[in-house]
Amino acid sequence: MRSEPGPTSLAEVRAHIDALDAELVDLLARRQELVRAAAGFKADEQAVRAPDRVERVVRAARVRAETAGLAPEVAEAVWRAMIAAFIDLELTEHHKLGDQR
Repeated sequence: MRSEPGPTSLAEVRAHIDALDAELVDLLARRQELVRAAAGFKADEQAVRAPDRVERVVRAARVRAETAGLAPEVAEAVWRAMIAAFIDLELTEHHKLGDQR
């Protein structure tokens, strides 16, 4: 756990949240680059959807969440939403690549 003093006002809480959001956007942009790259290695839509992989990733997120002090239910909901959005993006990329093949 962090030992620094907590925020002393709502404005400070919001500033910390905004800073974390900026970091999250940067991380998601990096994840998106990898998702786009992955589309080129997958043979079909089933490989893009990869339900077994989705479940492994969600389980891992829940475990990491517990270790980090994040509610596993929150982690699961966030990861499922994120994965669904990236699957949609990857399907679009996969279709574009298929049109070029």
